[in-house]
Amino acid sequence: MSHMRLLITASIIACVVIIGFVLSVPHTRDIAQTSASDETVIVPSVTLHDSFKKGMHTITGSLEAPNACIAVTASAAVSNNASGEESIRVAISMPTDVGVCLQLLTRINFSTTISAPAHMSLSATVNGREASTTVL
Repeated sequence: MSHMRLLITASIIACVVIIGFVLSVPHTRDIAQTSASDETVIVPSVTLHDSFKKGMHTITGSLEAPNACIAVTASAAVSNNASGEESIRVAISMPTDVGVCLQLLTRINFSTTISAPAHMSLSATVNGREASTTVL
């Protein structure tokens, strides 16, 4: 008879703990949903360094990414700027973070090469948006 009481008491305690847990955990329907249009897109500033040798520009640079897990890729192309002059535009691709990673601003380096005439101005875009650029 004593074992039966112990089993019933343990079952009651287990049910109370489980019910308390289920009621105290927030549900996904309780969390407010934010739409993508409400989020503001922050374009990081880009630092570029251009070295020219034998008709080739080697452009290295860096930008601050939200975390160290993001892979940054860069490509360069000759384009016309707003005043109609030819310039080198560095297109940087920085995908959105999809994994679990420590959210700590990290400086990420990149490099690209392009064949173009010497003494061309540089500009950069990050994910298609114009970035403030510092040329060293």
